[in-house]
Amino acid sequence: MKTTELTFQQIERAIRKIADKFPPSEEASVMTDIHMRVTQETGELMAFDDNDEEINRCIIEDWIGDTSDNFFDEIPSVIRKSLDKMKDTIENMSILKPFSFVLEDDDKESVAELYLVDDETVIIDPDLMEGLEEDLDAFLKKLLED
Repeated sequence: MKTTELTFQQIERAIRKIADKFPPSEEASVMTDIHMRVTQETGELMAFDDNDEEINRCIIEDWIGDTSDNFFDEIPSVIRKSLDKMKDTIENMSILKPFSFVLEDDDKESVAELYLVDDETVIIDPDLMEGLEEDLDAFLKKLLED
């Protein structure tokens, strides 16, 4: 899947609309996660609160009718990039910390944790950590041989 600048703009607009529902000036609401769901056929990106009430819905034009087999494997990193770019907006939302943005499938099962908002914890993008376990195993093996 090729991710265009338009895709990032549409995702960021959706995130801004979510953040607008929780302006920093208001008393923090008790919510643990923002649940995001993507529909491959229609290109819809939807966000829900803990009570499964819709917060926002938008259409990502480049995703409409995308039939690639790896669609749901690539979506988390695309959304993470947009969330990371809007870090200041997200971290000032009036939601009690910690809370997360979570990607779910159609059955409401968690597919990926996209972004954790907490004063003391940071989640590193799994793509960045790819291959780290093998590197650490090789390092430990070499260390033990010496």
